[in-house]
Amino acid sequence: MEKFKRYCKTLTLKNDPELIKKYIEVHAPGAVWPEIIQGMKEVGIIDMEIYIHGNQLFMIMDTKPDFDHEKAMEELAKKPRQAEWEAFVSQFQETSPNSTAGEKWRLMERIFKME
Repeated sequence: MEKFKRYCKTLTLKNDPELIKKYIEVHAPGAVWPEIIQGMKEVGIIDMEIYIHGNQLFMIMDTKPDFDHEKAMEELAKKPRQAEWEAFVSQFQETSPNSTAGEKWRLMERIFKME
């Protein structure tokens, strides 16, 4: 039985070294608003990591085995301060301030898995 589901996503930041530096700062340990972390846990996200290369972000998101991605992203968008957080971080991203996390972060397709 699966212990979790894994999703990999990507997002492009604005190609501005100062904005990239600030984006990294707002994602430092303890810097993400507690309501955002709590909301992710409530919709079934178990763990999340974000990596950066230049202005390209790569996210690994582990969820409960019965996680429904579309439903959870809709639910997450309604959580306290989530819209405010998305508007705040949009200043760093190649996205609209009105976009939800589900609209910004694009799901990637796995093309290889070592057996």
